[in-house]
Parts: sequence; C-alpha cells; structure tokens
Amino acid sequence: MTLPCFKAYDIRGRVPEELSADLARNIGRAFAERFQPRRVVVGRDMRLSSTEIAGALMQGFREAGVDVIDIGLCGTEMVYFAAFHLEKEGVDGGVMVTASHNPAGYNGMKLVTAGSRPISGDSGLRDIEALAERGYDRAPCRGQIEERAVMTPYIDHLLGYVDVPTLKPMTLIANGGNGCAGIVIDAIEKKLPFTIHKIHNDPDGTFPHGVPNPLLPENRGPTVDAVKQHHADVGLAWDGDFDRCFFFDAAGAFIEGYYMVGLFAEEVLRKSPNESIIHDPRLTWNTIEKVKQAGGRAVMSKTGHAFIKERMRKENAAYGGEMSAHHYFRDFAYCDSGMIPWLLLAQQMSRTGLSLHALVDDMQLRFPASGEINLTLPNAKLAIEAVQRAFAAGGVVDFTDGISIDHERWRLNVRASNTEPVVRVNVETRGDRQLMERKTEEVLALLRALA
Repeated sequence: MTLPCFKAYDIRGRVPEELSADLARNIGRAFAERFQPRRVVVGRDMRLSSTEIAGALMQGFREAGVDVIDIGLCGTEMVYFAAFHLEKEGVDGGVMVTASHNPAGYNGMKLVTAGSRPISGDSGLRDIEALAERGYDRAPCRGQIEERAVMTPYIDHLLGYVDVPTLKPMTLIANGGNGCAGIVIDAIEKKLPFTIHKIHNDPDGTFPHGVPNPLLPENRGPTVDAVKQHHADVGLAWDGDFDRCFFFDAAGAFIEGYYMVGLFAEEVLRKSPNESIIHDPRLTWNTIEKVKQAGGRAVMSKTGHAFIKERMRKENAAYGGEMSAHHYFRDFAYCDSGMIPWLLLAQQMSRTGLSLHALVDDMQLRFPASGEINLTLPNAKLAIEAVQRAFAAGGVVDFTDGISIDHERWRLNVRASNTEPVVRVNVETRGDRQLMERKTEEVLALLRALA
C-alpha cells in the first residue's frame, strides 16, 4: 500500500498531493465497505481545504448508501461526542476532518466506529487504506444528509463534570490558536462565573498567528503575555482541533502535562474512589503516587490514544492521562477531551482555594522531569538496545513501550515514534533536579553517538 497520508492512528497529509478530494470520497466508500455503518457523523476543522475534503468524504458515504449527519465546524471531541450521544438514533461511526497541529497545507481525518471506538492501524485503518487505494467508480448518492447542531447538548455534557454553583470567579486566558476551540469558549463562557480574555479566538485556516501547537515553546509567548497583562489566574491554550489543552500558571509558567495527569487523577478519584487510572510509561512516579494517595489503582499502558482507550475499556478506568496533554474520560466514551480538563482544574482551584502553581509545585519538586526530548536517529531498535546495555544494571526493566528502566532514585523511558524516525527520551528523579539533569545528559550523549 502506497498512500502516505495513512498513519498509525489516523490520516494526515499534504493537500492535494497526499490527500485529495477524490481520495476523500474513496475513503468514505472504503469506511462504508469495511464497517457497514448505517449513519455516520462528519465534522470538520477550520482549514481552508476542510469544507471540500469533508464534502467529498460525505459524498463517498452517501454513494455507499450511508446516511450522514453533518455537524459542521467543530473540534475532534465534538465528533466523538456526537457519535456516542446520537448512538440511540442509529449513529455507528464518525469522521473528523482535521490535521490538528500540522501546518496549514495539511489535512487529515480521525475515524471512529460505534460508541466512538477508535479506528487505527490494527482495527481497520489498514483495511480502509487498501480499499481506498483500489478506488471506486462514481455512483448515485443513495444516503441522506442532515445538518445537525450539537453544541448545546455537548456543552451540557461538559458542564456535567463539574458542580457549577461551587465554581468561584477567576480570570482565565483562552488562546484558541485560530483553531476551533474559540467556538466552544464563546458558547460555554456565559454559563460560568469566569472572566475570560480570548486571544486568537476566531477560527482561521490561514493560521495568521502561527500553527496552533502550544507544545512548541516558540508558540507560547502570546498566552504568557496575556496572562501577565490581565493578571490571570490560569492561561489555557489549545491545538487546532482542541483535543489537547495546555496550562500556564498565574506567573505565565508552562505546566508540563505530566503533572496535570496527577492533578486530574486526584480530582476524578475524589468523585469516583477505588477506580483504575491509566497512564503512559514515559513519566510515571508522580502519577502512581497521586493515584495511590487518592485510593485508586494506577495501570500503565502503551503510549497512544488507541492503546490508552483499549486499556481503559478493559479496566473500566475512570480516567486516563498522557504527559502529551491527552486526557481521557470514561463518561466521554473513553475518548480524549481538551475541554473537560480545564473545567476540572477550575473546580479543583475553587474547592481548595489554591492556585495552579500551588497545586503542582510540590509535584514538580518531588519528581523533577526532563520533559520529552526528541532525537532523529536512523535505527530506534539499536538505540534502545544501547540504552539497555548502558543503564539496565541494578534497575527494573520494562518493555511496555520502548524501554523503561527504574532505579531507586531515577528512571528513564526511551521509545520510538510511531510515525517518524525519532526516538523520544524522558528522565525523572526523586527530588533531585541535578541528578535528573546529569542522567538526561548521559542518556542523550549515548544516543547522539548513534546518530
């Protein structure tokens, strides 16, 4: 198979070289042939090509006799929501047309089947690729199309995660990155006791303020500046399809997603004690400690949304979190949301009277971490073998995802990217920043020698 836009977990590529309208139509036909849905939800982001790509996709579904509910401009999680919320109406699949945080010339798709179960490589995406590559002759549209607004029930669902009357007034910065988050902030702010200063709020596929990816340090400046200008309690920033939310404290400091996992696990377990919490292997000690203290059970899963969601279903876990700012919730059909997390944070701050800095400061001191460091290497397998030879002695080795090695005072995880020739490195220690920095440099020096 030779369609480069088909990745491990989704579809993403340059338009029209790698993802054209004709291919989008074939993907609709292929999805229909592989999964035989009756009705599907289709949504799209703000990219300049999204209307055309979504239209062709819907045509493919309709040619196959599948009815389509078009929810229009939205974020990925709104397709997830509609797919499970409308299941009683016969919806058994959905596609979000988005390339998330990729550059403006890209587009893609995220696919789910009944109950918002993800479709990835091993669960049907490779089959769809093969069928789409084979192609389909054009045919009359037999399926019906219905435009449907889901914002109101979606907002009602989001507000169900917090006790709105107990929320205290606070000032927030909301940086939508000219993605789709702004349409939700506009809809939800009137129901909350917050003063929200919005920047880059309007969806704009030309990305006038840069690609919406707050994980890149160079993209954080506007949020930091706005936090300081408005003396905000919290800064919020999202990627293009807002399935990831990033946090800044009142001083404008970026809070690593690792520590937010511990916070949200604590908040979820407060309402649902004795539940399982899923986490990835990259950085773990803080999460394990927080979950144990809150009476839950920490369960490690391989990194990646398909693996996290599968493990959550297996364990019936209430929450799952990845340090990459993906947060998953059982009551959200085990899907990831970029809106539920900041509501939970606001509730936690309201309940405790503590600032975001105060909530995470102890965690940052107790478990200093390197943050994820990416290295381009030609052979990830050899890199992982070299790490094992150099650092495994006296440690506990785990191969859940790449290699994790736990020593008494420090641990590491080195894993290969699923989509590019990159090795990702994470190091953490027990309360010793200097040791963390030293061990990080040792690991990086070893790996750089292999480049």
